Amino acid sequence: MPRKKGAKKKQEKKQVKEPQAEAELKEKPKLEEFIELEELKEEVKEEQKEKEELLVQDKKEEAKEKDSKKAVINAILARERVLTEATDEARSLYDKSAYGQVLDDGRVQLALPEALYLLEKGKIQLLEGKKKKITKEEFIAKARKVEPNFWIRYCVFKDMRNRGYIIKTALKFGADFRVYDRGVKPGEDHARWIIFPVHEGETLTWYEFAAKNRVAHSTKKRLMMGIVDDEGDVTYYEIKWMRP
Repeated sequence: MPRKKGAKKKQEKKQVKEPQAEAELKEKPKLEEFIELEELKEEVKEEQKEKEELLVQDKKEEAKEKDSKKAVINAILARERVLTEATDEARSLYDKSAYGQVLDDGRVQLALPEALYLLEKGKIQLLEGKKKKITKEEFIAKARKVEPNFWIRYCVFKDMRNRGYIIKTALKFGADFRVYDRGVKPGEDHARWIIFPVHEGETLTWYEFAAKNRVAHSTKKRLMMGIVDDEGDVTYYEIKWMRP
């Protein structure tokens, strides 16, 4: 009995499909291996990138540490004033941030609050004589002997500097400090305020208060009181007098 043509064709198609299926099964593991290899390459690249970034960061930190060590300036305590060495780094304290006053011999004379602030920032190291280093605590003790109200004054000085204001002593005006607007340096414009630091527990008489106001009026500056609490935090009050 002769075979049907349709059955033969089906058999031939089946024979064709079987080799294709085998080929696809062989190709599939190769494709998976290729994907795994590419993923491994990406992981290696990421690890290499992280190592390079860490290396760059380490180099920056080393350079920063070296620069900070070079930037430390020697300064000598001479009772009520502090004198730096006559170096370019010391001069930059005045030129860039208006710390102290430059003397004829190139040294910079710092007020006691300025010296403590720079000591805390690691910009200077204090010496007594030429060799003995002075710690922060030793300096504060010595400064209090010269200025009994030193710590209260320093709290205000530090707070103003941290807020971005240039603050200078104002003894010739009859005040503790004079304060300039942000971005203004001494010599570019006049100070805007004179400021008197006071402890929160201190009592001022009306006579003392009026005297401070007269100082502000005579110097054509605004009067500000810096009230310091026991934690060293400062609250400011600007005083304005109004005629009735």
